[in-house]
Amino acid sequence: MRLNMIAASLAIALGLAACSNESPAPVTEDTVKTETATPAAAEEANPFFAESALPYHAPDFTKIRDEHYLPALLEGMKRHIAEVEAIANNPEAATFDNTLVAMEKSGDLLLRAANVFMNLAGTDTNETIQKIQAEVAPKFAAHQDAILLNPTLFARVKSIYDARDMLNLDPESKRLVELYYDNHVRAGALLDEVTQAKVKALNEEQASLMTEFQQALMKQTQAAAVVIDDVAQLEGMDDAGIAAAAEAAKAKGLEGKWLVSITNTTRQPVLSQLKNREVRQRVFEASANRGLAEGDGDTRALVLRLATLRSERAALLGSPSWAAYALGNQMAGKPEAVQTMLADMVPPVMKNVASEAADIQSLIDQQGGGFKLEPWDWEFYAEQIRATRYDLDPNLVKPYFEFDRVLQDGLFFTMNKLYGISFKERKDIPVYHPDVRVFEVFESDGSTIGLFYADYFARDSKRGGAWMSSFVDQSDLLGNKPVVLNVMNIPKPAEGQPALMSFDEVTTMFHEMGHGLHGMLSKVRYPLLSGTNVPRDFVEFPSQFEEDWAKDPLVLANYAKHYKTGEPIPADLMAKVLKASSFNQGFDTLEYIKASLLDLEWHSIGTDAKPTDVAAFEAEAMAKHGVDIAAVPPRYRSAYFAHAFPGGYSAGYYAYLWSEVLAADAFAYLATKGGLTGENGDDFRNGILSRGATVEPMQMYIDWRGQAPDPKALLKRRGLTE
Repeated sequence: MRLNMIAASLAIALGLAACSNESPAPVTEDTVKTETATPAAAEEANPFFAESALPYHAPDFTKIRDEHYLPALLEGMKRHIAEVEAIANNPEAATFDNTLVAMEKSGDLLLRAANVFMNLAGTDTNETIQKIQAEVAPKFAAHQDAILLNPTLFARVKSIYDARDMLNLDPESKRLVELYYDNHVRAGALLDEVTQAKVKALNEEQASLMTEFQQALMKQTQAAAVVIDDVAQLEGMDDAGIAAAAEAAKAKGLEGKWLVSITNTTRQPVLSQLKNREVRQRVFEASANRGLAEGDGDTRALVLRLATLRSERAALLGSPSWAAYALGNQMAGKPEAVQTMLADMVPPVMKNVASEAADIQSLIDQQGGGFKLEPWDWEFYAEQIRATRYDLDPNLVKPYFEFDRVLQDGLFFTMNKLYGISFKERKDIPVYHPDVRVFEVFESDGSTIGLFYADYFARDSKRGGAWMSSFVDQSDLLGNKPVVLNVMNIPKPAEGQPALMSFDEVTTMFHEMGHGLHGMLSKVRYPLLSGTNVPRDFVEFPSQFEEDWAKDPLVLANYAKHYKTGEPIPADLMAKVLKASSFNQGFDTLEYIKASLLDLEWHSIGTDAKPTDVAAFEAEAMAKHGVDIAAVPPRYRSAYFAHAFPGGYSAGYYAYLWSEVLAADAFAYLATKGGLTGENGDDFRNGILSRGATVEPMQMYIDWRGQAPDPKALLKRRGLTE
């Protein structure tokens, strides 16, 4: 059974959107088992109760309504429990086929409904979906525990695991056995009943709190938007940005005003443009203080309780901290390995930060500023230094990165050159929002791979950030081809205006396609091992590897063209963009390291630690690691740290940097073999992208690369060493 996949689907869903502040009633295993069956007529009308007839079993959004989710999810859990109990109580001796393969084939209704529900919760939520999330959060936690902590089922899994070396299993099947056993043990299958009951209670509470946290995130981000009364205060913003701010204000009933929306990170892109220092300070503080004051969106109590709850759960499961537990099945293995990696980077990074800060303060003084560098000043003056040092005006760059040209002539072009795949738009397949586009993906021989959904523009019903997910995961066992989607939050231009992208947004588009490829090019038998179902500190490797192709000369020549004239970006201008991309890397790297350390500190507390002040805990954590420089805040502060608290990256935010070590080394390696070639693409596809979780990640990398990754490539990639 694809319990990890279903768990991932609903865990993400429950952590992506809002719910009622009122906690739902506790749900027990018996409650899940005895839900009232859906009436036959209602089942017939509910599209989730049958496999979609669309190509690749894509969701039919012409039929799906909000009222279909809850009945399908509840009935899906009920049927799934029945399937699992039949497997567990099979009178025949446990075998690989009658237990693990049977589990892999179970849960279809639940998975169909969960995959659509999860994605809509993040991309196009509403009050109905939010209420459903509040209701199903603890129910799904109970459902997951009812399976993983089923003693009869575990006895069968353990008997297969104990005999795995004598069953003549192929490597992929043996890997499945090992992961099933590990999942049960990590859930608490070896614990006594009393301890298991405590774990179950904490799991249900965590599910509800994560849902509540995400509701607060959406509220605080919307409330933090800065209203501007006089357009003169927006001096420095480009015309497109000002027009978008006016449209955003109008949409909120603020005709004649301008609304500066807040993105999910502490740093706000607009800070590099605004000349008015008072407005910059307002925007920065609106971002950095989210969730740290009483009222709607206050998440301090949630931060404290989730950190404590996870510590208590880890102790019950035999680990000294949540970080130790969470990293137990990751590449890093233990928190100490992550701490060492981050600590080793701090000295060169702090050296760069000191140099960057000195340059900025010098510029402030030269201009007669008369003030000390503050975090709301950094990007504004750094951009001036960048422009002077590299003679670069960002407003002259964006016209060469028009959205559709980047997508078609940049992203899809690269995927064709590397992997031989092509994308053909399918306007006949229904979508969940008018901004979404669907593409069918083909091999070079014309055979089909699957579907790719592109959802790139920001809207109020979508959470912040960028991500990849799926409606259908690849599996040879089930005969499923992948249906994946990429999601971003590119500001939508005003009516009639072109969608012009920053180079950072271009890079993010390539990044998310890396995740998409990991799902689309998967070629494995079992659903549990499919695509991106790999450790967090490996899953970001393919995505970060794809980023650098956005800078490849052949790729740039194909997509970096002026949206009006079609003229290619001047070579000297692009050279400045590329050279400038390594500028300010001290700041960029330190804000990431600080957030990673903050995440680890929250999740390294023992059960005897009882933090009571979120801001004080943050300050102590930064001082402890010698990174307490106020001008460079963490990329996320605790109160809006979506990865660490409501999301699935608790004690795992370091994964981006860990994976980047692999990505930098891999890209440097392929550069020595000719770079952008089909041969290199096939090599990477066959060695990494197609293999899912069929091999332990580091061994997979070594098998492909021929050696362990060299961390020096990361520092070079970030411009921190020569």
